[in-house]
Amino acid sequence: MKKNQIDIVTMGCSKNLVDSELLMKQFEANGYHCVHDSQHPQGEIAVINTCGFIESAKEESINTILGFIEAKKEGRLNKLFVMGCLSQRYKDELEKELPEVDKFYGKFNYKTLLQDLGKADIPSCDGHRHLTTPHHYAYVKISEGCDRHCAYCAIPLITGKHVSRPQEEIIQEVKELVASGVKEFQIIAQELTYYGVDVDGKRHIAELISAIAEIPGVKWIRLHYAYPNQFPLELLDVIREHDNVCNYLDIALQHISNHVLDAMHRHVSKEETINLVRQIREKVPGICLRTTLLVGFPGETEEDFEELLEFVKQARFERLGAFMYSEEEGTYGAKHYADDVPTDVKQERLDRLMKLQEEISTDLTAQQVGKTLRVIIDRKEGEYYIGRSEFSSPEVDPEVLIPVANRKLRVGNFYYVRIVDSDEFDLYGEVDE
Repeated sequence: MKKNQIDIVTMGCSKNLVDSELLMKQFEANGYHCVHDSQHPQGEIAVINTCGFIESAKEESINTILGFIEAKKEGRLNKLFVMGCLSQRYKDELEKELPEVDKFYGKFNYKTLLQDLGKADIPSCDGHRHLTTPHHYAYVKISEGCDRHCAYCAIPLITGKHVSRPQEEIIQEVKELVASGVKEFQIIAQELTYYGVDVDGKRHIAELISAIAEIPGVKWIRLHYAYPNQFPLELLDVIREHDNVCNYLDIALQHISNHVLDAMHRHVSKEETINLVRQIREKVPGICLRTTLLVGFPGETEEDFEELLEFVKQARFERLGAFMYSEEEGTYGAKHYADDVPTDVKQERLDRLMKLQEEISTDLTAQQVGKTLRVIIDRKEGEYYIGRSEFSSPEVDPEVLIPVANRKLRVGNFYYVRIVDSDEFDLYGEVDE
């Protein structure tokens, strides 16, 4: 057990990761040594930043807590603290069930952990982070919360209403990150395209991204978690007109059947969705679209699912993730719908959907062979340098593998890479001389 070492474990999404990074900066200013997501935690204190989005994420968070409780019982850990979405939502229940945890914090009051350890919140560290990502990229959270109330989603129950960060604060953060060596920025929010609505009723996302793009040293900007309802089309002009705004958009569509979309309270129709996808592709030629779909929602019929499969065949998304519906207490779906699609049917539909997407992905990836892409190098792994093009976000998207034997490359640098081969998801390339 290492004295004055704090092991921090982050579960769930990159928005949680930003919170962990903010906390780590404060800990370090107070004299602690922080280690993030260590395979072999050795600190005297552990902090687990939990996820509470869907059942599988909750289970993973609970299992992680139980593992650290065991370490505490064995004397390998002095103090254990839990924060984040799961404890925001279930704090009272967790305190009763897991008394071995020293204290539970929610998603917004975690800084009081400093005072509970006899330390102070250091104002000069506010807004600053200890980056856990490679030095060349960072996540930038532009808002918190969500005003949408989709019938399946517990996020508004956990995070509260949408609150946009001031634009000047975001711009300052990006400038400071550039000064520290960051080149690539993943712009994240629960609902990216709603930015600014809580301030004056207008969407200011296009204005914000344009301002970030004009900061010297910003090489790549990538946009995550847009929403299709009332999508601000002017954002597409910003993507097209700024070379450093990646031709990439992460927009969760969830379904295509009007029957299911209405039940989900998505406030968008099949016709509007298809039209939006068409407009995006027309306004930004060559854009890479990532989407997320949900199968097995209450009342989803085989016909609804077949409609979804046909949509995916036609839309040919470059990136697609999917998950099975799980009933989340407190949501409209849990209160008003019977979870009537059997688990084996949900799984079978998920498997069919992902098999279709694998075929599409294999075909689209093969089409990259022979092209030259601008690639940033993330790491060296075995016999390959691992990089990404503008069409791939870290950790979730396909990568470009470049043989180490060919030449020495620097992590964090850009290279032009000729693609020579592909498999279902990844590309293989050689650096152009």
